[in-house]
Amino acid sequence: MRYLPKIVIVVPAIVFVSAVGLARVANAQEAVVRSQKANLRQDPSTNEPPEAVLHAGDKVTLIDPTPERGYLQVRTTDGKEGWVYSKSIHVIVSPSSTNPAGDPESAAEAAGGPTCDDTLWNHVYHSHRLIVKQACMVVTGTIVDATSGKEPDGVRHEADADTHGWLRVDPQFQDLLNQGNMTNEGGNLVFEIVCKYVPPTQVDAKPACASYKSAIKIPPVGSHVRIVGSYVRDTNHAQWMEIHPVTSIMVIP
Repeated sequence: MRYLPKIVIVVPAIVFVSAVGLARVANAQEAVVRSQKANLRQDPSTNEPPEAVLHAGDKVTLIDPTPERGYLQVRTTDGKEGWVYSKSIHVIVSPSSTNPAGDPESAAEAAGGPTCDDTLWNHVYHSHRLIVKQACMVVTGTIVDATSGKEPDGVRHEADADTHGWLRVDPQFQDLLNQGNMTNEGGNLVFEIVCKYVPPTQVDAKPACASYKSAIKIPPVGSHVRIVGSYVRDTNHAQWMEIHPVTSIMVIP
């Protein structure tokens, strides 16, 4: 009988620890990779080569929801654990960021990634109004009509000769949208091809397109596409997010 108290004391302690573990599992936060690719690292830094590369749409579970040096500790669906740059993933249970940013990983990661035509910035009207969040990125989605049927190509023909198109982004890129996109742009990401409809009708925009006309073809409304370009915030209007200038648009399955 003298051993009975020891048993009674030990058992609740075991139950308590198990309950904590179960609570952590039940409250685990899920996330999805939204960058074209994201490095899984052994620690929250770029000091060592990545242990694995995750791709857009891959799902992960947060081990700890508190960022460390800009990284989150995650577990992949195949059981790998490591650290991913926090802006490369979208936490599903959290509200979308109103001021999202791109992944500033090392140049080694960027090698082999998307390539943007930097000379297009010479033809951006009043480029100072755009805040660059990521110099070059890839986003996929479906082109939707931004004109309510007023234009055959489904994009607005702006006075500065640019397009004002709408991309209904694929789920993994939903976090690229901010409040301006939701309230003023139908929940779509804006994409602008510069100098598409030359000459500009806006007098002060004419110099930007004086020696250039875009040859980018706009796929029909309803096309599932891959757009490459600069990810920016327009500080005019409702400060929505855009791909501007667009380097390329390609139809994909």
